[in-house]
Amino acid sequence: MTCRRRHCMRSMKMTYADTVFVTVGTTSFNELIETIISPEAVEALISRGYEKLVLQVGRGTVFPCPETCPRITLETFRFKDSIAEDMSKAHLIVSHAGAGSCLEALGAGKPLLVVVNDKLMNNHQLELARQLHSDSHLLYCTCSTLTETLKSMDISVLLPFSPGQPQNFANFLDKVLGVK
Repeated sequence: MTCRRRHCMRSMKMTYADTVFVTVGTTSFNELIETIISPEAVEALISRGYEKLVLQVGRGTVFPCPETCPRITLETFRFKDSIAEDMSKAHLIVSHAGAGSCLEALGAGKPLLVVVNDKLMNNHQLELARQLHSDSHLLYCTCSTLTETLKSMDISVLLPFSPGQPQNFANFLDKVLGVK
């Protein structure tokens, strides 16, 4: 079963458009948006065959227009009632490390690269990302390592997150956050 799951993750690129969806949730994470649209990061995406970048920028002050990244198709928005369609169309999801965004992306069955905001105090996001990475569900990095991660990542090693067990995820979060 594991080999089949890994095969599914590898074959996604042929099945879905070559789109990267970036989400910061309802927060402001300007550094992630600035980093993903940098010429170096865009070049890394293009070299991997990605053609479209869709940015959900939340409350941030950085709102890139299509002219910002002339070598890749760029769409930007702040909020939608649901980002499920954006996730379902994406080949790769790049997300902040918020629990809700991670769970939604993992539930969509897409390869997930989590960018931890290392500027936050008491960084529980790093704990969540580390655990889900150790379980082979996602890759993670910080803004300072994002471009290098985009260049070197291997999404074929990722295993799907088993949906339908929200209590297990809630218990896991409680444990990570020290609630239980």
